[in-house]
Amino acid sequence: MFDSISSRLQNAFRNLRGLGRISEENVGDALREVRLALLEADVNFKVARDFIERVKNESIGQGVVQSIQPGQQMIKIIHDEMVKLLGSANAGLQLSGNPSCVLMVGLHGSGKTTSSAKLARLLHKQGRTPLLVAADAYRPAAMEQLETLGKQLDIPAYVSRGETDLLKIASGAMALARETNRNTLIFDTAGRLQIDEPLVQELVRLRDRTKPQEILLVLDAATGQEAVNVATHFDQALNITGSILTKLDGDARGGAALSLKAVTGKPIKFAGVGEKLEDFEPFHPERMASRILGMGDVVSLVERAAEAVDVEQAQRLEEKMRKGQFTLDDFLQQLRQMKKIGSLETILGLLPGGAEAIKGADLAKQEREFRHTEGIICAMTAQERHSPQILNARRRQRIAKGSGVSVTEVNTVLNRFAQMQQMMKKMGKFQKMLARMGGGAAGLLRP
Repeated sequence: MFDSISSRLQNAFRNLRGLGRISEENVGDALREVRLALLEADVNFKVARDFIERVKNESIGQGVVQSIQPGQQMIKIIHDEMVKLLGSANAGLQLSGNPSCVLMVGLHGSGKTTSSAKLARLLHKQGRTPLLVAADAYRPAAMEQLETLGKQLDIPAYVSRGETDLLKIASGAMALARETNRNTLIFDTAGRLQIDEPLVQELVRLRDRTKPQEILLVLDAATGQEAVNVATHFDQALNITGSILTKLDGDARGGAALSLKAVTGKPIKFAGVGEKLEDFEPFHPERMASRILGMGDVVSLVERAAEAVDVEQAQRLEEKMRKGQFTLDDFLQQLRQMKKIGSLETILGLLPGGAEAIKGADLAKQEREFRHTEGIICAMTAQERHSPQILNARRRQRIAKGSGVSVTEVNTVLNRFAQMQQMMKKMGKFQKMLARMGGGAAGLLRP
């Protein structure tokens, strides 16, 4: 996420850390690299200029705190200013009325239909009862896609095939919502390859009919500065309440994210960070600033883990580890739970310094090894997973063929698992020893 700007800023920070003192001259030199990083990321030039000016004024007007190096203080100032640039705090949805209405607007291909389903999933988890509304009367494929996504989520979708009058579609959807006690309507509206007046007027009429609490502009983060121009146009016509940035997991340069709030005055409310329906999260400016600056985002990682991991299952696995009863079945469960949290790149990217670690790591190879390990374990019988010691040469050949790998890879997985079991047994013995020692051990550890 934002690899290019993050890398450039990391280089700039290396120069900042070397500052012996803060003065107008050396601060200007140090911030030149930061300004270039922002402009290369397609940040609006006025936004970049104002940002650098604020950082410069803040740093020169601030005394250096004792025990903190001037460069570190500069980095803190840049972080705080970037948080302000992104919006200071998460701006949640302001939903009221029954039913509440949310209009999803934007250009064709920005990800409106998928984002509508992702938002519906998120609201459902928060206890609301959403209804998806296919308000794209010109693209039958969009209706079918929304209907399919709704079935995957077990959330109903209102589709009126053959109807081209948006106001009639809206009336039908609102009537169905009242009949079925659905308290939130999410309208997936039509997009265009470029902004045109008929599209805007159509959306204005829909807005006047539904009186939505939220008008969310869906923007492709990869479009950079053009996304800001689109946002300005839609805001002038519809008075949007916020935006959703999609495809932040791709090669987005960051210009849209860093410019939107400053140019439009409207907050970024959500971010699409992957293709799966669960890859959708509230936009937290402070966390995003930390990610961009290479400081990680541990809070988001913990939230992802809490959502993906079954607590009771994790406790059972921990108990098995302590008792030395950990099997290949348990190992497989752990692998699958880790996959739910996200890819290795995602997990490392959320850790402090993770961006630097990603550069030197062959993550594709690691991901491939994880898939091979899962395939190898799945190719075993239940008895073999429970008692791997019975795996003779003949069985290993069968497993290799069944999982599409070499016998050597099967042996490697089994050897690693055996080493893991040995380590767990030693840890279990150590814990028992501490338990027998009782309070005395705890006393020894006290300073």
